[in-house]
Amino acid sequence: MSEQENIVLEKSKTFALRIIRLYQYLQDDQKEFILSKQILRSGTSIGANVKEAQCAQTKKDFIAKMYIALKEAAETEYWIELLFKGNFLPSNEAFQSIWNDNRDLLNLLGAITKNDRHFTFHISNFTL
Repeated sequence: MSEQENIVLEKSKTFALRIIRLYQYLQDDQKEFILSKQILRSGTSIGANVKEAQCAQTKKDFIAKMYIALKEAAETEYWIELLFKGNFLPSNEAFQSIWNDNRDLLNLLGAITKNDRHFTFHISNFTL
């Protein structure tokens, strides 16, 4: 496993723990039960797919799992934005912090999968 893959594994695990704490805050303090479950699922799935990629049987399997992680990070970005625009996050700083962590994961996963792309891929405001 490359150093970059180790970094994405550690960052995705740390991010998952932040997402779990956010989920608890949304449930307990904000009484938000729909979006919180969506972000919990997608935000923790990023690291699960990165971890699963470590046990890939082939390079194609590895890339497929990393693409799934990339897609989950893109979905998580959507939920973060909805939570922010719906005024469910405690502050602008909280939004910016979790947004930036997710963007870091998007960039890392994008870099890992970039050389194996078979199609053009674009996310608004997302550069590889």
